[in-house]
Amino acid sequence: MSRIGLKPIEIPSGVEVKLNSNTITVKGPKGELTRDFHHDMKVVVADNVVTIERPSDQKEHRSLHGTTRSIIANMVEGVSKGFEKQLQIIGVGYRAQKQGNKVVVNAGYSHPVEIDPIEGIEIEVPSNTSVIVKGIDKEKVGAVAANIRAIRKPEPYKGKGIRYVDEYVRRKEGKTAK
Repeated sequence: MSRIGLKPIEIPSGVEVKLNSNTITVKGPKGELTRDFHHDMKVVVADNVVTIERPSDQKEHRSLHGTTRSIIANMVEGVSKGFEKQLQIIGVGYRAQKQGNKVVVNAGYSHPVEIDPIEGIEIEVPSNTSVIVKGIDKEKVGAVAANIRAIRKPEPYKGKGIRYVDEYVRRKEGKTAK
């Protein structure tokens, strides 16, 4: 039994949810998101509450039930509050700076790495060692943040690299001389 799929999604004030066969459109103060969901899932919008129903207890339907509910809940939260991922850059000479719409990251390579934000994503650089990725689509925000982190993943010996603010990097002990 899906516990996530059974939870109703409350629609906050200012957010509008429209249903068109297997396409859902969520419009709010921060923007609009549209997404197709599986044709077997039944989405019901009534009294400022969205519920998702599944046709049977087959394994595929059970997994789709929770996934569909989570995606729709993230859409509602995204258009009302938005999503944000914070990254920090640690290392001597490692830095980021904004040049127009692009973000240029110097992370120990012979060349700077340029990042163009995709549509609907905003990248802020409040200081040269921190980057904030904002947007209304949780999936895109996470993907852009992961791409920035992949430029130089944190290494376990000195802890240098690009990491999420709340990420813990397990440190290893270096070699010892005899």
